[in-house]
Amino acid sequence: MTETRTDNNFIPKLFTFLKYAILVIACLIVFIPLIVVFLGSLKNNTEFLSSNVFALPTKVEWSNYKTAFIDGKVLLGLKNTTIIILISCTGTIIAGTMTAYVLQRFNTLFGKVLKAAFLLATLFPAISMQVTVYRIMNSLHLVGTMAAPIILYVGTDIISIYIFMQFLDNISYSLDESAILDGANYFTVFFKIILPLLRPAIATVLIIKVIGIYNDFYTPQLYMPSDELSVVSTSLYRFMGPYGAKWEVIFAGIVICIIPTLIIFLALQKQIYAGLVNGSVKE
Repeated sequence: MTETRTDNNFIPKLFTFLKYAILVIACLIVFIPLIVVFLGSLKNNTEFLSSNVFALPTKVEWSNYKTAFIDGKVLLGLKNTTIIILISCTGTIIAGTMTAYVLQRFNTLFGKVLKAAFLLATLFPAISMQVTVYRIMNSLHLVGTMAAPIILYVGTDIISIYIFMQFLDNISYSLDESAILDGANYFTVFFKIILPLLRPAIATVLIIKVIGIYNDFYTPQLYMPSDELSVVSTSLYRFMGPYGAKWEVIFAGIVICIIPTLIIFLALQKQIYAGLVNGSVKE
């Protein structure tokens, strides 16, 4: 009897140990690169190349942050990125929620065809259509302007539509019917009832969208190659030259660029957690 009890207690303790061990390893995988980047941003070029990555700087070089912020045009990159994010997220929320409402609430043949088209579009790798998309944007004279990435960010976001549709499944049809019986039209139902109830979904989409646009390098580099239209990711890229890279300045720029993302996540973490939980439950 004693051996059986010991075995029964050993297995849960082993699983608990493995669970926490995996969490600790995951935290180390995330935080170690951040520590290396922060320490590297405080060193000069000679010390950066000669010292250990975990070694503390002998002299703190705050000038790296000034160089990244001013010479690297990180401030301009943050400004352009903010403009693109605000317009793209607004367009995604308006277009995505309206499209999801029509597809989910009105069971028409056109809606079924559109859903099938969306599913078909997700099967094609985005990179395989870039030549065609670039030629279309170029023929419309949108290359070299902010309009090109904004249109792509808003018009190709099918995942957001499916997220909104999933949340709409949990909103009762009786709310729509009651409002219509009281004399409301579909626009009133959408803006007064449906849209406020989609706040958790909107928070979820905002987190995904903002992080995706903020980290995107390919689209801005392709469609906005000029220095005046640089964003956060392309601003850091200018420190890569034919004679080497100023890694200590790049690391300082990375630290600067991490701060807005961290602030946004901390501000919306309750909504994103609530959105993920609500979206996983079917009523």
